[in-house]
Amino acid sequence: MVRTRIPYLLAVCLCLLVACRPPWSNDRVAVAKAGDDILYLDELQSIIPDGISSGDSLLMAEDYIRKWVTASLLVTKAEENLTMAQRDVTAELKEYRAGLITYRYKKALMAEKLDTVVSDQEITAFYEKNKPHFTLTAPLMKAVFIKIPLEVSQPEKARAFCGSSNPVELRELQEFCLRYAESYQLYTDRWVDAGLVLRNLPGYDSPREDRITSGSTLEERDDKYYYLICVLGFKEKGEPAPPEYVSGNIRDLIINTRKTEFLKKLEEDIYAEGVRNKKFRLYEMEKK
Repeated sequence: MVRTRIPYLLAVCLCLLVACRPPWSNDRVAVAKAGDDILYLDELQSIIPDGISSGDSLLMAEDYIRKWVTASLLVTKAEENLTMAQRDVTAELKEYRAGLITYRYKKALMAEKLDTVVSDQEITAFYEKNKPHFTLTAPLMKAVFIKIPLEVSQPEKARAFCGSSNPVELRELQEFCLRYAESYQLYTDRWVDAGLVLRNLPGYDSPREDRITSGSTLEERDDKYYYLICVLGFKEKGEPAPPEYVSGNIRDLIINTRKTEFLKKLEEDIYAEGVRNKKFRLYEMEKK
């Protein structure tokens, strides 16, 4: 189907150039009218990003106007064809409004009063109490990965710098990598998914993970590069996750628990206040 420009684009251009005001508008510049609905120029301008070309602006305006007109006409068509009962959305609007304003109120209260500071002691206590729930579903490692061109003289020298957690030797390792390595990754102070490191090796095969231990070294070569992985630490699938690896999740769980307790207490306090101040009445239901 060939797409033609809708006539309202002409109105947009005229309004922009001469600021015309149709008779149904007092102050604002009207761009389109469908039934009793009016689309104003300032509404249209608000959806046009800064810095785009005039041609793109016109295309975006045309598309928006077309959708606006279609939506307005669809509402009109629905009102013409639905029964009065079907058109009555009073209950839905009341429920939506109640949900929206209570959500905003709860959100504002939590932003003001909810304690979101979680201490290391709380994280440790939560971890120890719930350790069975923090079982690894994939192996983790602390490691160093280095990829060195074979043209570098004796690339195996990287082994001398690899596998140490000593800060001085780590600096020497980084200097070596900056000078010689094609690429490198230093995961010396945090646990990462073992696959994230191992997939750097040519012909990576996941069963290789079953043969890795802390302190092991993995070496590979192809026709261009020498690959080296020094494993500083290794946790197998099924082991308890290291506390530092799950500390972020634990922090979120603690805060979410506080939110739940905060909102529960809020509702209990509001109900108690209603009882004290006689803000509601309960009626006895007739027994048939």
